[in-house]
Amino acid sequence: MAKIGSTFFTAELLLLLFFSWLNFWAPAAFGQSHLQNRPEFEMSVSNLRNQRYCEVLYGKRNWLILEVKVYNTQGLNLCPEVQWKVLTKDTIAKANDASFVLLNGPRYWTMDEIQAAGNTVNNVKESFGGIEMNLRAIVKLGLFKQLIGSKQYNPNEITRTTNFIYKAGATVYELVSPSGEVYVMQSYSQIVNPTLSIKDLSTLDQQLKMPTGWSYKSRVLENELSLIANGTAYVLQDNLSNSYQRR
Repeated sequence: MAKIGSTFFTAELLLLLFFSWLNFWAPAAFGQSHLQNRPEFEMSVSNLRNQRYCEVLYGKRNWLILEVKVYNTQGLNLCPEVQWKVLTKDTIAKANDASFVLLNGPRYWTMDEIQAAGNTVNNVKESFGGIEMNLRAIVKLGLFKQLIGSKQYNPNEITRTTNFIYKAGATVYELVSPSGEVYVMQSYSQIVNPTLSIKDLSTLDQQLKMPTGWSYKSRVLENELSLIANGTAYVLQDNLSNSYQRR
């Protein structure tokens, strides 16, 4: 069995696998795929803002291909802290004969509703240390993708079909690139800063280490914002592992 934490599998790369399966499964202003036909969404989950969730990613390499299963607590539980704290990578690796494991959380949604379609919707469940989770995707990466990993503030092209809905009157948190592209926060993380809360997000720029030309802002929506990814989403993370999708 390959060693967990091998140089082929950086923490940043594994975190970005989270986006590949869709975090769970933009007017109103339309998101990045407003020129495409609107998909038929099969599932909708509301009242998500500031709801806690966690993820477990594990997998093994088959020759040059890395196959990763992505599990999520959304809709099942709020990732109990006592159980999450004692969950270990080694235990999961041994139970599943995995060559690596990533514990991704806790995280908190910053949108109000998610609509999902396609492979994001399923009922396959597994328990990790007594925490029940749903399988949300199986992601396959070639050796090149494993080696290059990912960088903070660097957008990645992700295959998924989703609609992230931010209601009128809600606050959104946005990164703006030097070229003017806007990325809306979809979840904040306590992985890097365990005390980070939604109250900190309006002044998060004080904690961010943004590259030259990037800026951060928060604003209250006058109209509902709908970030639709109809097959492709562009997603990045900041230096605190908070996640954003491009409008």
